[in-house]
Amino acid sequence: MFLSAIIPAAGYGKRLKSNISKPLVKIGNTPILIRTLRALNNVVPIKEIILVVNKKDICKLKDIISRQRIKKLKCIVLGGKRRQDSVRNGLKYLDKRCDFVLIHDGARPFIQKEIVLEVIDEAKRSRAAVTGVALKPTIKRCDSRNHIVETLDRNRLFEIQTPQVFSKELIMKAHERFYRLNVTDDAALVEKLGAKVKLVEGSYLNIKITTPEDLVLAKAINKRLE
Repeated sequence: MFLSAIIPAAGYGKRLKSNISKPLVKIGNTPILIRTLRALNNVVPIKEIILVVNKKDICKLKDIISRQRIKKLKCIVLGGKRRQDSVRNGLKYLDKRCDFVLIHDGARPFIQKEIVLEVIDEAKRSRAAVTGVALKPTIKRCDSRNHIVETLDRNRLFEIQTPQVFSKELIMKAHERFYRLNVTDDAALVEKLGAKVKLVEGSYLNIKITTPEDLVLAKAINKRLE
């Protein structure tokens, strides 16, 4: 199996309210994106890493990454306006030998190797697998006037994370056919094909850093893991 990893990290992180772009924000002494790259670089089945960034950060990131030992990093490419546009750009640089694609958010630096291996193994069996965790809070659906319509059964609801792993054929077809749709993850495009996507248990520590509150939590997680 030849497994390629695509890391979308092209957002500017406006919701983080930081003076610098999110990939460059440090947790401890290490930028968020470097932590993510190191984690995936240490996963044996991954043969190459394609990093997708924005135009503003590309020179700075190339300089920082050049001082790291990210041996599996194949290339750094420019992203698009939407996350799915960035992933689609990354797909253009896959090695010809690639038969499975792993997609992981650059802003999820605490991914555990064991979980990555589990979702890879599941994708090899089912062609499409994602990580996710059961929802803890009570979830209610409201109408346009904020009146509660119903209380949803949280036992069947999950917060979906990355990594997500797909056969190359499946993810390429999904992006080619449905790239005009606005979605929040790649699995949604694969689902549009009618393909079954298998859920693998993730980790509550595998947070996506998006807001200032997330950064506070990330720093606490980092101290716990040190």
